[in-house]
Amino acid sequence: MKHEAKSVATKSALEVPMEIEVQIRGLMMDPITNMPIVILKDVESEMVLPIWVGIFEANAIAIELEKTATPRPMTHDLLRDMTRGLNARVTKVVVSELRDDTFYAVIWMEQQGEIVAIDARPSDAIALALRWDCPIYVNRDVLASSRVAANGTQNINPDELRKWLENLNDDEMGRYKM
Repeated sequence: MKHEAKSVATKSALEVPMEIEVQIRGLMMDPITNMPIVILKDVESEMVLPIWVGIFEANAIAIELEKTATPRPMTHDLLRDMTRGLNARVTKVVVSELRDDTFYAVIWMEQQGEIVAIDARPSDAIALALRWDCPIYVNRDVLASSRVAANGTQNINPDELRKWLENLNDDEMGRYKM
């Protein structure tokens, strides 16, 4: 009797996942640039990742965080409704890359058993994830890259910035708090 060798993938207890689940800790204005910042926080630690976004994208995120009704569908509501209309669903979003000081994201969708990955700006991916109530992840390499990038920034101590963000109270996070 001939036995075929089967390849079985096992997950080591020491294996570290490439994606870290995060939640939106807050949406605030950068006091220096007056640009909105989305603060993503690791669900299992105090690690935070600030991502600067545009005013319109911050507004789309804030509207969903506050569950504010709009008289007509906003762009991200339209995307959610179109996706539903095509019998698909958004399963997760991942801040997947940091390249040349720009964050990139992927929206993961499932339609009739097929998985589809769509390139997106993190702000759009986050706004859509909120509307689908699906998890948001950050690639572990992005966190490492963002720390290296922060270390190269002049006049800002990355450890002090991270500590300041981690210790903000709800009032300091602005009116868009979780």
